[in-house]
Amino acid sequence: MPVLHSTKNLEIIEAPTATRTGIGIFEYTDHYTVFHYGRMPDLIPGKGEATCRMAVFNFLRLHEAGVPTHFRRFIAPNRIEFDLARVPDPGSESLILGTGNYLIPVQILFRNELPQGSSIHRRLATGALTPADAGLRGTPVVGEKLEQPFLEYATMLEPVNRYISRAEAQRLAGVNDEQFQTMDKFTLKVNEILSGHAREVGLSHCDGKVEFLTARDGAIVVADSPGTPDESRLMFHGVHCGKQVLRNWYVTHGLEVPVNQLIADGIPRHRWPQPAPLPPEFLPVMSDLYRALSQTWTGDRLWNAPTLRAATQAIARLIR
Repeated sequence: MPVLHSTKNLEIIEAPTATRTGIGIFEYTDHYTVFHYGRMPDLIPGKGEATCRMAVFNFLRLHEAGVPTHFRRFIAPNRIEFDLARVPDPGSESLILGTGNYLIPVQILFRNELPQGSSIHRRLATGALTPADAGLRGTPVVGEKLEQPFLEYATMLEPVNRYISRAEAQRLAGVNDEQFQTMDKFTLKVNEILSGHAREVGLSHCDGKVEFLTARDGAIVVADSPGTPDESRLMFHGVHCGKQVLRNWYVTHGLEVPVNQLIADGIPRHRWPQPAPLPPEFLPVMSDLYRALSQTWTGDRLWNAPTLRAATQAIARLIR
């Protein structure tokens, strides 16, 4: 669903109302985002189509498993038509328990492993999280696999989304106990289905997130694009297959955009510093990575892309 500074473009075909589901079209672009900044300066050729085709594959898998989603149809090569719900104003308290046809402004995150880049490590180091909070016996090592998926809740429409308690998540979501339990159940089911497929094709589905809407009748429906590299952390033999590669480059070179500080200082977005562009050699290698990932995930060979093994080896050489 529409989120702040998304990599997807939204076209509204029919606007939603309180009693009628709308129709929207997402165009998956070649943009990428890191650091909550929004769209970064560079385009990664083919990323949009590769991500879109993974999303369509996942929607069909979820449908087969009985998980309701907002997906309607694929419009080749890089668009989907979907059920469009109302979007609440960020920070509003206007959601009324029992109403329907709105985007739930809460996302549920699931974690199966704790690789490099997982926010769990940083939050444990700063004391924002304790091992017990995450169901851990002690401080985890990088790459640790969890015995059971760990669920967390976060806001979704704020300038920088924040982790919240389960109780606050239900309050912000505006849903009753049964609906909220369904959100948890669907999150675990999405994780089970997509993580199982990842294992089948040789990938690790380390973590991800699920977004939801309520239908007109109050039914919970999975939204956005679960299991794609924009929403999940996928790895192949220890190499990240997504934007963590780019995030690491910015951090390593001291070029991270201090979004949290900019917001805390009250600096308007139009005055934020422009991020540095990626080195030009990154773009074709990242393009190959997204296409190789999509081909591995869907089984459809549509491009003259290298194998995922070759693509991740090229990434590993690039970031040495």
